[in-house]
Amino acid sequence: MTKLNARKLLFLRDVLVFTLTAFGGAQAHLAMMLKEFVMKRRYISESELMELNAMTMLLPGPSSTQTLVGIAYKVGGLSLSLITFLIWIFPSAAFLCFMGVIYSFLGTRESYHHVMAYIQPIAVGIVGYASITLGRHQLKTRLSLWLAFAAVVVTLILKNAFVFPILILMGGIISSALENSPDEKDLQTSVFKGINQKKVLYFIGILLLFATLGAIINQTSPFSLPIRLFENFYRNGVIIFGGGQVLVPLMFTEFVEMKGYLTSDQFLSGYAFQQVLPGPTFSFTSFVGTMAMKNAGNGLPGQIAGGVVAALGINLPGVILVLFFVPFWNDLKKIGRIKKSLSGINAVAVGFVIAAFLFLLQPVFSKTPAVGIFESGIILATIGLLQFTRIRTPWLILMGVLIGFIS
Repeated sequence: MTKLNARKLLFLRDVLVFTLTAFGGAQAHLAMMLKEFVMKRRYISESELMELNAMTMLLPGPSSTQTLVGIAYKVGGLSLSLITFLIWIFPSAAFLCFMGVIYSFLGTRESYHHVMAYIQPIAVGIVGYASITLGRHQLKTRLSLWLAFAAVVVTLILKNAFVFPILILMGGIISSALENSPDEKDLQTSVFKGINQKKVLYFIGILLLFATLGAIINQTSPFSLPIRLFENFYRNGVIIFGGGQVLVPLMFTEFVEMKGYLTSDQFLSGYAFQQVLPGPTFSFTSFVGTMAMKNAGNGLPGQIAGGVVAALGINLPGVILVLFFVPFWNDLKKIGRIKKSLSGINAVAVGFVIAAFLFLLQPVFSKTPAVGIFESGIILATIGLLQFTRIRTPWLILMGVLIGFIS
């Protein structure tokens, strides 16, 4: 029991370090998880990480948050996963809430380009390292190579977040149909065998309760704005596929253009602040909720409440869904068709990482030759250091931040 507790505490410490150094978005976060939680600490296997990541692509919500919560559940169950969730979202959400509170004292927006000049190419290098490592370990058959290649091509051409769940499903179906049949003597034949139906109803009930919460509150109630904000953000959390790059334009349309909760300048200021913070992109909602309450004439308690309900509302659907699926995943993997689909699902997931790396490289080549060569050098150096040394990704990120502030 002591060893188990010590392992959980070590995991939480690693989560805190990851939270404070996780720049670069979902694919860079996945690459850091591979390096820190799989290869260094071995909390889970590489296949388990890829299965979790593929699962999050089938679900709405923040994929980095869902993957990290899923890892925590495998390490220490429900309580550890909830603590991990709070550690992951609190620092950036609290900072952005604070920036919303003091926004009127800031004057103009800050650019922070001197810091990002180093962090961004390092993040690209981390994704490049992940694409190489995952490709070498996961793409071992001709079918998996073709599925990964197809995922890269389709993703680059269509450039749509809804491609992710569709390709994941297609990869699993193709792999299930074409892979050689495994020994099925210990495979379950029923999808629902061993699944606690009361737990299923519990999670569905929570989803429906939160989804209808805003509709049952009178819009003219003096207390209705925080509730409406929670419903707005929760609803967005239910329908968002593809992470922060999809969330931001949808939020701008709803909260700036349609509802006028905040101005475009305020919105873009908050997004600029979020870009130089580690942690989840979805924490940007904390700034939006704070500013919405501030513009409505609420005092400090109301502004903090706006930040809290926004951060919780946008994240809860994805967290509830992943905690619903993870406990049943080991049972589902025993079903013959699902077991045969895993290699195809993993291959497509690797294709997404490779496509993300290629997407991230495009801005580098569009810059001036001097800047492009400079950033390419940082990318290659990052890949080389991660591939051939024991330097951890947080140290590389912190080094980039330090150099950016000094330069």
